[in-house]
Amino acid sequence: MLEFVFVSILMVSFSAVLYLMARALPRIVEEPQLEEPRSFLDRWAHSQIPEKVDVALNGFLLKFLRKLKVFVLKLDNMLSRHLQKVKPETESKKPAIDFKEIAGSASSKGDEPPAI
Repeated sequence: MLEFVFVSILMVSFSAVLYLMARALPRIVEEPQLEEPRSFLDRWAHSQIPEKVDVALNGFLLKFLRKLKVFVLKLDNMLSRHLQKVKPETESKKPAIDFKEIAGSASSKGDEPPAI
């Protein structure tokens, strides 16, 4: 409970600071920047190229991950089939629960379920 109180106080404090900053924002005036020769990296970062590269990379990554998923699923199926072939055969294929035996033992005791 004490932790909840501290977290609540912290969040209220953050919201108060954010509110004061938002109120002070219109008072801040941008100074006009002098035209300085910008570096190649600065011009490249402000161009449309990084956004286009990001879109192309996302498209490639989407296709690649889908194909990788299909490959992994096919590999899983192949390994499952191989494991089924390698698994040793059991000599008696008796099911884990024998319902006939259960029904036979219940009728021999005279505890037959009522007929519906």
